[in-house]
Amino acid sequence: MKKITLLLLMVGLVAQAQIPTGYYDHATGTGYTLKTQLKRIVNDANDPEITVNEYLHMPQSYSSLWTLYQTSDDRTDGYVWEVYSQCNFVFGTDQDSGTGGGTECDKYNREHTFPRSWYGDGSTHPMRADAFHVLPSDKKVNAERGNLAYGEVATANYTSNNGSQRGTSSIAGPTGQVFEPADEFKGDIARGLFYVAVRYEDEIATWETNDSDGDSMLDGSSNKVFEQWALDMLYSWHINDPVSQKEIDRNNDIYNHQNNRNPFIDNPLYVAQIWGSVLATEDFSNTNNEFSMFPNPLNNNILTIKNAQNSNVLIFDVLGKKVFEKTVLENTSRLNLSQLNNGMYFVQIENKNSSAIKKLIKK
Repeated sequence: MKKITLLLLMVGLVAQAQIPTGYYDHATGTGYTLKTQLKRIVNDANDPEITVNEYLHMPQSYSSLWTLYQTSDDRTDGYVWEVYSQCNFVFGTDQDSGTGGGTECDKYNREHTFPRSWYGDGSTHPMRADAFHVLPSDKKVNAERGNLAYGEVATANYTSNNGSQRGTSSIAGPTGQVFEPADEFKGDIARGLFYVAVRYEDEIATWETNDSDGDSMLDGSSNKVFEQWALDMLYSWHINDPVSQKEIDRNNDIYNHQNNRNPFIDNPLYVAQIWGSVLATEDFSNTNNEFSMFPNPLNNNILTIKNAQNSNVLIFDVLGKKVFEKTVLENTSRLNLSQLNNGMYFVQIENKNSSAIKKLIKK
C-alpha cells in the first residue's frame, strides 16, 4: 500500500495532469451540487440535456480498448499493467480470444469493475467500453471475482498471486461473498467507481435491483449512490492509496481516447467535497497513532487533543489549504479554533514516529 501524508491527498497532483484550460470551471459547488456539475462536464456528448463545454464523453467501441491498453496500461517493462495478478502478459499475444484463461497468467481480458450485470448488461451502453472503470485483468481471477461486490475479506476461499482475495466480508453490510483487490490497486478502483457515480448519475439510481451483488453496494439514489459501508470503504481506499503518476498518465491517455476525464484523479479533493458530510468514519489513516480529539462536531471553538504529546497539529480545509498549525507538548492540549469558519476539516497529527488523519466538523 502506498504511504500517505495529508499533503499528498490535498495537493492532488493536479499540476502534473494535462487538464484542458477551463475544463473544471463549472465545478464551483459543494456536496451533491458539485457532483451534478461534474456530471455535466464528463457527460455523454450525445445527451441534449448537458451542454456546458466541448469536452464531453465520446463513447468508443468495446474492441478499441485492446488498442487503448497498449498505451494506457503498459508497464515500464512493456508488459500489461493489470489489476488482479502479477503476470507478464504480452499485448496482443496474451489477449483473451475467447478460449483459454483457465489458469492464472494464461490470458488477460477486460474487467468491468462495475460489472455489466449491475447496469443491465447493455452491449451498446457507453458503460461497456468506458475505460475509467474497465481495466485489464487476469482472465482467471476476473472469473473468480464474477459480479461480486468489492469489500474487505475476513476469511478467503480464493487468493490470486498478487494478493487479491474472494471470501467472507470483514465489514458489516455486504450480502454474501466479496472480492478484495490488492492494496496497490484499491485507490484506482475506488476512483473509477466514484467516476461511475458521477458520469452515470442520471441512470444509476435505477440499477440497484439489477443484480444482488450490485444491490449490496448501491443504495438506489442518484446522489449518495453507495450504501454507507461501501462509501466509507471506498473513501478509505481512496485516502490510503492516493493518486499515482501511473493513474495520471492513464487519465491523460483515456482523455485522448474518449474525450473526457476522471475528476477524482485530476482533483482527489472532489471526493471529500461531494461525500465528506455523509461519511460515517472520522478516521482516514491506517496508522497505529492513538490520538483522539473531541468534541466532534465542534460547536464551542475549543478542540481537545489527547495522546498527541510532542506532535505537530495541522488542520486543512477541504481545498487543501492549511488553516491551523501548532506544536503540542502535553498529553492533553486544548486548541482555540474560533478563527475557523463552520465546515469540514482534516486534522493531521504527526511526530517522528507516525502520522494520523481525522475528519473534523465545525458547527
